[in-house]
Amino acid sequence: MKLKKIQILVTAALFAAIICVATFVVKIPSPATNGYFNLGDCFVILSGMLLGPVYGALAAGLGSALADILSGYAQYAPATFIIKALMALSVYFVIKAFKGKAPIASKLCSGFMAETIMVLGYFGYEAIILDYGIAAAGSIFSNVMQGTVGIIAALAVSSAISKSKTLTEFFRKG
Repeated sequence: MKLKKIQILVTAALFAAIICVATFVVKIPSPATNGYFNLGDCFVILSGMLLGPVYGALAAGLGSALADILSGYAQYAPATFIIKALMALSVYFVIKAFKGKAPIASKLCSGFMAETIMVLGYFGYEAIILDYGIAAAGSIFSNVMQGTVGIIAALAVSSAISKSKTLTEFFRKG
C-alpha cells in the first residue's frame, strides 16, 4: 500500500511538471489579451481524469501556478492555482457521475465543465481582483479558444492512453 501511495505522489509530481512545461514552453502569444495560448489545459484535464480529485487538483494547480510565476504572470498565480485545481476536480466528479457509461460523452462534458470554470474564473479574477472591470471580457474569446484546444488535445491523449494496457492498468489501480 505504501508503494502505491509513493507511485501516485510521484505521478502527480510528474503531471505538475508536465503541466508547467506544457504551459510555459509551448506557448503562442495572444496580442489581444497580452497573454498566450498553451497546451497546459490538456494536462490539467488529464490530471483530473487520471489522478483523482486530490492528486489531480494539486498537480493541476501547482503546475499551472508555477508556469505563471516562471512566465512573469505572478499576479495570476493565486487565481491560477485555484482555477486549475477546480478544473481537475470538476473533471473527476463529472466523469464519476457518468459511472463508466458513455466514456466519450463523459470526457466531453467534464472538459466543457472544466473549461467553463477556467473562462469564468479568469473573467471574475480580472474583473474584480485585478480591477479590470468590464474590460476583462476582452479575454473571454481567447480563453474559450484555449479551452477548446485543451479539450480536443485531452481527448486525443486520453484515447491514446486507453489503448495502452500498461498505462490503463497503472491509472486504474491508482
